[in-house]
Amino acid sequence: VRAFWCAMLSRNQSLAGASLRSLYKRLCFSAPSIQKRDYFEFFTNRERYLRNWTSNQKLIDWVDRQIKLCDPDKLHLCDGSEAEYQEILNNMVQAGTLIPLNPEKRPNSYLARSDKGDVARVEERTYICSESESDAGPTNNWMDPDKMNVTLDKLFRGSMRGRTLYVVPFSMGPVGSPLSYIGVQITDSPYVVASMRTMTRMGSSVLEALDDKEFVHCLHSVGKPLSRGEEDSTWPCNPDNKYIVHFPEQRSIVSYGSGYGGNALLGKKCFALRIASAIARDEGWLAEHMLILGITNPQGEKKYFCAAFPSACGKTNLAMLLPKIPGWKVECVGDDIAWMKFGEDGRLYAINPEAGFFGVAPGTSYDSNPNAMETISKNTIFTNVALTPDGDVWWEGKTSEQPPKLKNWLRRDWYPDCGEDAAHPNSRFTVPAAQCPVIDSNWESKTGVPISGIIFGGRRSSVVPLVYQSFDWAHGTYVGATMNSETTAAASGKRGVLRPDPFAMKPFLGYHVGDHFNHWLNIGKNAPDASKLPQIFHVNWFRKSTSGKFLWPGFGENTRVLKWIFERCDHKHTSAIKTPIGYVPDLNDFDLSGLDVSNETMKELLRVDENDWLADFGRHKEFFNTLGGKLPEGITKQMDEQHKRLTEAKAKHH
Repeated sequence: VRAFWCAMLSRNQSLAGASLRSLYKRLCFSAPSIQKRDYFEFFTNRERYLRNWTSNQKLIDWVDRQIKLCDPDKLHLCDGSEAEYQEILNNMVQAGTLIPLNPEKRPNSYLARSDKGDVARVEERTYICSESESDAGPTNNWMDPDKMNVTLDKLFRGSMRGRTLYVVPFSMGPVGSPLSYIGVQITDSPYVVASMRTMTRMGSSVLEALDDKEFVHCLHSVGKPLSRGEEDSTWPCNPDNKYIVHFPEQRSIVSYGSGYGGNALLGKKCFALRIASAIARDEGWLAEHMLILGITNPQGEKKYFCAAFPSACGKTNLAMLLPKIPGWKVECVGDDIAWMKFGEDGRLYAINPEAGFFGVAPGTSYDSNPNAMETISKNTIFTNVALTPDGDVWWEGKTSEQPPKLKNWLRRDWYPDCGEDAAHPNSRFTVPAAQCPVIDSNWESKTGVPISGIIFGGRRSSVVPLVYQSFDWAHGTYVGATMNSETTAAASGKRGVLRPDPFAMKPFLGYHVGDHFNHWLNIGKNAPDASKLPQIFHVNWFRKSTSGKFLWPGFGENTRVLKWIFERCDHKHTSAIKTPIGYVPDLNDFDLSGLDVSNETMKELLRVDENDWLADFGRHKEFFNTLGGKLPEGITKQMDEQHKRLTEAKAKHH
């Protein structure tokens, strides 16, 4: 601007024109219907440009307010096209954010390396700002919404200076499905834009479906504005000042300071679980941290199941399972989140609201999950894995032998026994779900798939048997409410600590956990036909021997557990033994053909020890005591009945 006015004052029109062209390049504007524009005209006629993009006046007003607040240098209204996606990827390569991988080994794939302080969800900086503190509950951080808005307003004022403000319209669930909901995310991170295109249905088709309806407001900034001439980081973030904030009543999300997926891809945990769980409570459906898979037996009968596991506990491996029993087939609808509503026939139907997989890389291999390995063979963004000398990626557990030399996720030379991880334990891959070789033919069905069973599971080295079935829906709700699991690398903090994780939703509930228990009980009470409710089960692949070794081989052998669950849904084909905690398999009717596991080991895997469970019962009661008056009477009843069964069984054995 200074150069332009100096040229004008000196009547040097050639220099003035060059200055304007330079200014245009630095402050360009792109939109699907606008190829060129005058920068000054844009700021005086901003609403006209936005109207060329959408007719939704609430969206226009909201975007305009955020432009004024965040003060970006550029604006990009996303259309979701392949050309736009490739342009964003190319720009990130030029900026050093992405490293292109060897196209012969990994076509159209890239590696991103984050700041070492921005590698996982930050639960301690995640807030549920409900209007009443009691609505947030003991498992959430709460702040008064008015006070939080004052804090956020200060943080976001000028937060995008020197950057591009991207506007990303997206649909959680198939566009146009009655089970889907629409959000719009504003962000200054091209990494987020590229990832949102993979993880959601994003672009112009969503705007058409939105029309003039309501949408979830999602505002995000990496929190690193640039001064003039300041060199940018390859992974801009503000690691010491992060906020991931949810306003359930306003249906809005604000995230500041992090570029990591779980904190920055606001369609994922923030929308699809925290905000969606509050919407589901109000509207009478379920938004859960669950995979969805279809199982077909040798006779061609197919059933669909949802399964809830804490992060990094094998959800993706189970969703893409390669069966070890001949004639059985497993297909994937989704690996992380399920939205369930009652259909006209009285059954619960589920959709996967996501369009991609955001999976944990370490431990993924052709031995543990060959379908996942095929899925990520192309068109994938990897984050915080290691780089091989020939331009491919590697992580712990990918191969049986370690490479002699790598560049690790910290950009340092790595070699075996060097004392550092090659890949971060929470390193990730982001890939379109459609590439999965076992993707279910109904994975994008607008009506969803009918659910026959719900499976809960956690990482427990003792106490909990390989599999058991609840007595009914109310008891199944208690099974979900009393889930405990050992912590993993998916969240910041110490690993291997046993903590309550009810329904695998502890970090993801948008309201009081006691109200969530009550919501599940009400789903059962208000079901159009209680006989059509899904059967509820619990599994534990991680039980160990006294020497610390896993008792169950897991992975493809989990098909044997799924077969028992499949057949128990009919109560016809397989028998079970009643225990104080539910039904466990009768080994005479559990498929162990070709499996090298002794009867003694199987008995240990299925053992229900009353003393251990009574000790665990004390842990459940301690957690329930934190809920105060919000613990539903139905859960108290189930707790008392289970305690009575355990006490009676213990007395009988003695």
